[in-house]
Amino acid sequence: MLRRKARRAPEDDDPLDTAQERRVRAVLALGGVPQADLPDGVQQVRLRLLERAAKGYEAPRDVSAWAAVVASNLAMDWHRAKRRQERIGERLASLRQLEHPSGEDTSVLSLAVAQGLDELPDAQRQVLVLRFYADLPVRSIAEELGVPEGTVKSRLHTAVRALRARLHEDEVV
Repeated sequence: MLRRKARRAPEDDDPLDTAQERRVRAVLALGGVPQADLPDGVQQVRLRLLERAAKGYEAPRDVSAWAAVVASNLAMDWHRAKRRQERIGERLASLRQLEHPSGEDTSVLSLAVAQGLDELPDAQRQVLVLRFYADLPVRSIAEELGVPEGTVKSRLHTAVRALRARLHEDEVV
């Protein structure tokens, strides 16, 4: 008697779990990718993970951190390809959907933060988003980006200082 191999549901083959997908979406959104393009960004991260496996590479030690860094790189690519001013409104919409309270003060702060992120150099914006929005530890960011921890810390320090100065300059905080 022939036994058929039990078929797994398509979602069982998904290399990203629900929490990882949410983190990827957040990193993409905070990196400036508009809501309409988020599903494509998530699919790109999945595709890169599957391609990695298909090529016989070892699975990343921390898939969640790896996916967040890939999402950050995708966001940087998108960010470079689009004009900055076109995305400010979309970024604010993304921030509001992440369960931030509404109100005039929050809107002003969100706008100032979005503009401040836009003004940061790509490398500083990337580590800032990975550290504070994706909640990755410095060590994971350094490993995934292939830079020393000191470089990550330096970029974070410079980015936070620049963003803080921007918020004070705009009299937001």
